Amino acid sequence: MRFPVPRPRSLAGQLFAVQAVLIAVLVAGYALFTYVSDQSQAEDAAGRQALAVTRSVADSPSVRQAIRTDDPTASLQPYALHVQQDTGVDFVTIMDTRGIRWTHPNPDEIGQRFIGHIDDALKGETFTETYTGTLGPSVRAVTPIWDDGKIVGLVSAGIKVDEISKQAQDELKALIGVAGGALALGAVGTYVINARLRRHTHNMNAAELSRMHDYHQAALHAVREGLLMLDGQFRVALINDGGRELLGVSEEVVGTSVAELGLPPSLTGALLASEPRVDEVHLTADRVLVVNTSPVSGGERRGTVVTLRDVTELQSLMGELDSERGFTQALRSQAHEAANRLHTVVSLIELGRAEEAVEFATAELELAQALTDQVVAAVGEPVLAALLLGKTAQANERGVELVVSEDSRLDDGLLPPSLPARDLVTILGNLIDNAVDAAQGTVRAQVTVTAYTESSSLVLKVSDTGAGVDPAHAEAVFERGFSTKPAAGPGGRGLGLALVRQAVSRHDGTLTVTGAAEGGAQFEVRLPLGVVPAGEGVVSGGAVSGGDV
Repeated sequence: MRFPVPRPRSLAGQLFAVQAVLIAVLVAGYALFTYVSDQSQAEDAAGRQALAVTRSVADSPSVRQAIRTDDPTASLQPYALHVQQDTGVDFVTIMDTRGIRWTHPNPDEIGQRFIGHIDDALKGETFTETYTGTLGPSVRAVTPIWDDGKIVGLVSAGIKVDEISKQAQDELKALIGVAGGALALGAVGTYVINARLRRHTHNMNAAELSRMHDYHQAALHAVREGLLMLDGQFRVALINDGGRELLGVSEEVVGTSVAELGLPPSLTGALLASEPRVDEVHLTADRVLVVNTSPVSGGERRGTVVTLRDVTELQSLMGELDSERGFTQALRSQAHEAANRLHTVVSLIELGRAEEAVEFATAELELAQALTDQVVAAVGEPVLAALLLGKTAQANERGVELVVSEDSRLDDGLLPPSLPARDLVTILGNLIDNAVDAAQGTVRAQVTVTAYTESSSLVLKVSDTGAGVDPAHAEAVFERGFSTKPAAGPGGRGLGLALVRQAVSRHDGTLTVTGAAEGGAQFEVRLPLGVVPAGEGVVSGGAVSGGDV
């Protein structure tokens, strides 16, 4: 038969038990200390009281006068009983110098020898002691009675130890009552505090909390996505390895305000926003991040949980996919046009006009070949040449003429490995798309592309015949989300030029926008190439120098 294993007490329960035991021990220790202290103080007080009584009796003239008589007991016994009653002592014994009692609370003890020490009193000293006499243990004082310079008798007054203990016990009972009340009050306060603690710890014990902490740490380091937790004042409370890598910060940022992390303004604004953000795209110096924020609240704002995903690679692939999609659309359009031209050639042949059919077909082939030859002759880099051919077809579909400038000279193999073709596609492709958007619908819709090397730098220029860029917006056009189009915003327009600037900055290049000769805008990119190999063409001011192209 299996018996259920009791679940370990929760952390709150353990703390309650420890606090209750601690309070009980403290109260019990204090009570014991107070009892012992009160007992000692009561004995000291009893000694002082007895001493005062004996001195008062010894200094009384009536006592000295009674001692001179033949029967001192007759006068002293009523007097002693009266003093005993008035002062609250248990006995007042007056005796001669031999220790023979003249007075005693028990008349049968009168005439008997005093039980105790009297030698010091006979020497003229007053003292106190605890001694067991006929009435039991007592704290007593003994003092001499002087008359004409001689000791004529002794006085002893005392309080029984039982009475002292009874008084201390009464005080102890009162103290125990107060201590019990303090213990009950402490227990109630401890219970209330620990009830609150149970709510915060979800009634988990220490082992469960320890395991949760270990799982928490393991999960933080295992998750590749960035995780950032902010407190109510928007300070970094926690950040995992992925978050530090994506934001480019160190471990020392914990406790630092988000505004002091040096992040781009748009990203900082998203992290400081009080409302949640869902799948917002933000750019850092070299990454494209998808940001989600969720406020943590429990009746009041406690902080914000932020997740970060790196979509730099995905964004690059999406750009390439857009280019491929454009190529596909251009090919589909060309296939449709080719079919129309083929039908025309076939119809001319059927009509018996073969010479005109050959002339028509030859003219179309020459036009297409001339365009290809122009692009390949100007740009020998295969990826850029393919990009320009595809973008030319796309622009034609939208009624825009894309022209490769005669100044363009870019040989195959000129670009170093540090400048991947993917980044060039991102830069030139987005600049051409932006220029086509600007030129579309204008009287002379044209986009001009220029690519050459100059002073160990790759120069890319894209100009259009659009409305141009307002000088006041010369910097803003490169911000994510900026666009003059109605559809601007996250997930829509305003991302292309931001990606261009990011790619240019990643390669320590420059990106500027000026007015074009045709009246539109001209974007110029300069990317360092390092040392240009000997024999490669280098263009200065648009003129070719060096080897053949």
